[in-house]
Amino acid sequence: MKSYDAIVIGSGQGGTPLARKLGNKGLKTAIIERRWAGGTCINDGCTPTKTMVASARIAYMAGRAKEFGLRLNEFSIDMAAVYNRKQRVVESFRNSSEKGLLDTKNIDLIYGEATFTGNRELQITLRNGNEESMTAEKIFINVGSRPSIPKIEGLDHVNFLTSTSIMELQEVPEHLIAIGGGYISLEFGQMFRRFGSKVTILEHADRFLAREDEDIADEIRKILEDEGIEILTGCDTRKVSRSDNGVSVIVKMTDEEKNFTGSHILIGAGRTPNTDGLNLDKTGVDVNERGHIIVNNKLETTSQNIYALGDVKGGPEFTHISYHDHLVIYKNLFENGNESIDGRLVPYCMFTDPQLGRVGLSEQDARKKGINIKVAKLPMNHIARAIETSETRGLMKAIIDADTKKILGAAVLGEQGGEMMSMLEIAMMGGLTFETLKTAIFAHPLYAESLNNLFFSVE
Repeated sequence: MKSYDAIVIGSGQGGTPLARKLGNKGLKTAIIERRWAGGTCINDGCTPTKTMVASARIAYMAGRAKEFGLRLNEFSIDMAAVYNRKQRVVESFRNSSEKGLLDTKNIDLIYGEATFTGNRELQITLRNGNEESMTAEKIFINVGSRPSIPKIEGLDHVNFLTSTSIMELQEVPEHLIAIGGGYISLEFGQMFRRFGSKVTILEHADRFLAREDEDIADEIRKILEDEGIEILTGCDTRKVSRSDNGVSVIVKMTDEEKNFTGSHILIGAGRTPNTDGLNLDKTGVDVNERGHIIVNNKLETTSQNIYALGDVKGGPEFTHISYHDHLVIYKNLFENGNESIDGRLVPYCMFTDPQLGRVGLSEQDARKKGINIKVAKLPMNHIARAIETSETRGLMKAIIDADTKKILGAAVLGEQGGEMMSMLEIAMMGGLTFETLKTAIFAHPLYAESLNNLFFSVE
């Protein structure tokens, strides 16, 4: 049995930088990866989707050329070229991630499937079929998650798509039906609508994007529906089957059943942690009812010297949270830190076009907590830069503590909404009041200067 100081299972956005830090610290470290270096973000998530979103935006802007005084000849979508561009970017990132690990001293990068056989003991089934046993003083689990597949009658008899497999398409679907109305379905729905597909989104909940404030959700829905996307809520998907044209989806809505027929079906029903094959019962590591590893606020599991980071532990499942997790662990273990995951700001961005950037409390959350708040709102069509660039869809919104005048949260739905949200996040980190931003000098004409008018809207 090989012995290491540390073993990292999974080379995602938490595991890879952690392994490199451990190696550079002089610890003999193994990092186990069953697929490709870089994890979900680089291979199946952020990198490929945002690359394809960029292609879809070019198609959308080409269709708007006349608005900007340009006359274009007819254009068409070359889906194979879109796919090839995406692959080049993904492989570049993947190769860079792998090279970074291989070039780091004290690291063994091992491709294979890891399974616990005892407390801090692992069996690795290598790609060539051979097996290795290893142990370590400390083990870090960063195995991520995969698309959840709901139990729907007939689903196993049709060729459905997931957020991973849909990016392998090299033709544009005639009619894409998405089950689930979350970020996955909205991003891919808008993308393929812009590529030329008819798109129907079937959301189980009665309220669209219930996590967001109603004014934000309503505006997103209007933007997508104006682009020709059909969005239906209160949809209980009962059965899926093959049809002459592709797939048939039977949905119960209120007291009636409706049948939707399309060429392709996308399952956008959340994600499942990759813990089922780890044999965690051999280690004393507890999981919850959904399979997420239970950790404390320092990312320690219920088994001493075993840690979990990233999506596998549940909570906010974002790449940037996984990355921050590794910083918490490393600082606590090797820099005498007392870092905690409690109370940290959690920003996120939905990459529809325009983007939705969100951080901190929403209005509905703040009111549920009984906080005395003021709300600042500014439609994008009141912003000079947005008018000049014909990007007037959306709005900016900030939640303010009426007593301290500090910003508690923000939502920016607009062009570069994620970047604008990040400005507000920095203000929150620095404890700035809204009055400071209201009178601050920002360069003209930028989206940033809209912060003046946003906070002048506060009564």
